[in-house]
Formats: sequence, C-alpha cells, structure tokens
Amino acid sequence: MSLADKDRIFTNLYGQGDWGLKGAMARGGWDGTKALIEKGRDALTDEVKASGLRGRGGAGFPTALKWSFMPKQSDGRPHYLVINADESEPGTCKDREILRHDPHLLIEGALLAGRAMDAHTAFIYVRGEFWRERERLEAAVREAYDGKLIGPNNKHGWDFDIVVHTGAGAYICGEETGLLESLEGKKGLPRLKPPFPAAMGVYGCPTTVNNVESIAVVPDILRRGASWFASFGRPNNTGTKLFCVSGHVEQPATFEEEMGIDFEELIEKHCGGVRGGWDNLLAVIPGGASVPCVTAENIRHASMDFDGLAELKSGLGTAAVIVMDKSTDIIKAIWRLSAFYAHESCGQCTPCREGTGWMMRVMARMVEGRAERREIDMLFEVTKQVEGHTICALGDAAAWPIQGLIRNYRGVIEERMDAYTARAGSEDDLPAVAAQ
Repeated sequence: MSLADKDRIFTNLYGQGDWGLKGAMARGGWDGTKALIEKGRDALTDEVKASGLRGRGGAGFPTALKWSFMPKQSDGRPHYLVINADESEPGTCKDREILRHDPHLLIEGALLAGRAMDAHTAFIYVRGEFWRERERLEAAVREAYDGKLIGPNNKHGWDFDIVVHTGAGAYICGEETGLLESLEGKKGLPRLKPPFPAAMGVYGCPTTVNNVESIAVVPDILRRGASWFASFGRPNNTGTKLFCVSGHVEQPATFEEEMGIDFEELIEKHCGGVRGGWDNLLAVIPGGASVPCVTAENIRHASMDFDGLAELKSGLGTAAVIVMDKSTDIIKAIWRLSAFYAHESCGQCTPCREGTGWMMRVMARMVEGRAERREIDMLFEVTKQVEGHTICALGDAAAWPIQGLIRNYRGVIEERMDAYTARAGSEDDLPAVAAQ
C-alpha cells in the first residue's frame, strides 16, 4: 500500500514550485471552480460525504456531517466558516506547509466549503508564531482578490470574503470554541456546549470550524470525485493524509500518504527507518502529544488510521508521529508533556486547573523514582477523574499520555522507584506520599 504521485493532493508540499496563483493554476488549482459552485449546497455536501472525509485536525469527525448541521433556512444571521490554523499540538507541522507552500488550495477549499454552508465569509485563525506563514497566506488571499476569484462580484458567482486573523500563541485557542472567543477579542476560554457553533458560533451566528487540511483537500475531492478519494484506505478511514514524523528516525519528514498505511512501511519509505534499527525502537506517539504512546512491538505493523490506532488504545489525532528509541527516558518524556498541558490549561475547569499541575508534580517525582508504588494507581485514578470532566478536551489530552505510560511502561516506573529506594538506603529517607 503506497500512494502514487499522480494521486497526491499536496503537490507543492516542499515549496519546490511556485506558491502563488500562477503556480497553483499550473498544478490544477482553480480549475472549473465556477461549475462546482453552481452545483449548489446539497450536491457539494453529498459529494464530500460520499468521499468519507473525516476531520484532519485531531478528532476525526465526518466533515460533511459537520457541514450539514448548519441551518438550511436563514433566520437573517450570516453564516460563517472558521478555519483553524492554530497548529499548536506538539509534534504537528503539516498545516504550516499548506499555508506557506500551497495556500491557494486552502483559499479555493474555503470558497467551496462556504458555498456548501451558505457562508459568504471565512475567518482563517493563524497561530501567532506562524509569522512567515501568515504573510504568505495574506499574499495569496490578495492574489485571489485581485484575480476576482473571491470577494464581491467575483467570477465564480458566490460572493466570498476571507479574513486572516492572527492568534497570540495560546494552545487552548486551538479548541474550536476557545478559538471563537479569541476571534471575538476575548480571552480564549472554551464555551459550554450546547449551544454548538452551528447554532451560535462567532458573533452569535451559525459557524462551522474546520482544520486547514480538511478544507484544503475539498477542491480535489470535488474535481476528481468522491469515489477517487474513497478508494484510498479502508471504510471509515478513507483518503490521503499528511503525516509529520519527528524524533528518532533517520530523516524526519512531513509527507502525504494513503490512510491505513502500515507503520513500518511509512517509516522505511519516507524516513529511512528508525535510528539504530527496529530493535532500538522503544515507543511511538502516533498522533500528536495528546494521544497515548504505543509500544514498539504493537506499533510496528499497525494500520495508520483512526480505527487501527484506536484498537491499540491510542489515536491518529493529527498524524504527528513522534518516534522514541531506547535512549529515551520515557518517564521524563511524558513528564515533559504533562508540564506543557499544565502550562497551557486555561484554568476555567477545576479538574483541569488543579489536576494538570498535580499530575505534573507527581510525574516529576516519578522521573527521579522518588515515589511509592501505590502512587502509580493513584496517579492513574486522578487521570480518570480529569478525563471527561472538563468543558474542552485539554483535560483528556493531559490525561491520556500518562495513562499510556502507566499501561505500557509500568515496569519501567517501578524499576526507577526501586533504584531510588536502593540509593536512599532506608525507608525513613523516602518522602511521604504526595496525597492520601
């Protein structure tokens, strides 16, 4: 299983060609867009639904189903499309390549998605640190306006404006309702749902929030047909996907590949293999920092898609693959993620505000081995009290890496504790349990 070059959507992923409008058109962009627009809302939504496209931002929710939640009849409020380019998940570096090397894929996709939801305005919320990417995107948007591809009275017959908005670097603003709050000029605190954004989103109007990659693949799906896109992968896990591999591989890379590709093939073909060989592999985080790690023996022949990784009690997430060899201190690696989530918690929900800091501090002691064995189960219990008990999924994201560590590497934690006990010399030298 391997994607042929003729089937790639992101053909300028590495910036070797012209990122501008002429280059995009030479690669097939903006071809027949007017005819697609004229098909109307329902036809566009049905085609994307038939393709099986699921959100590429992490959750994997069916894209067309999300579009269908937008009101069919207008009550006088405008409809908005909001594109989430706040790519802040540790290990993830795919959307930035679209923004700087193929921005017209996103702009054309936004126009088509806007038509599918009766939206005449799209906001693209760009991560604050993506300074050059924002400049490139804004230049491409100006080209589209100048070419009458978007804007009022454009050549496609669907008035459409695009507003590029820059965030200020908060991870929590990657959560869709936190993003909407930030877009409105408020603190990025996630909203309680319901009401859902499709009923009351930005400025109190019907809104759909989609990931950059989810929108950028829409023009090719509509031009080549849903059956073409659905021919890749397996049912419920169709299409192509951008993977970004970092860590202990010979050649870290971002690339497009078929959903469901075997993990070993993915690493061998695109990254030159694991550093030191497959026997040196310790663990892999397969979908960005928020998903649980998977052991070397379980990941090697795993199917890299939503269902395949769910079977391993992990997830595809953003397809940000972090490879760790046996030189890695796995406990310290997970502690570092705990510190990140404790820092990025907005503090709105008590379980997350208190729990992320508590988990981080216990993990810091476990890095040293300065803990008791019964604290392992206590820590796992706390992660379960945080998971599912917060307004947004940051609590889950903080809990899952620790759960994966305890589930797969409990023996390593216990060995670290035993070594510390041996060094300490006596039970009296050990600190008391952090919490009773």
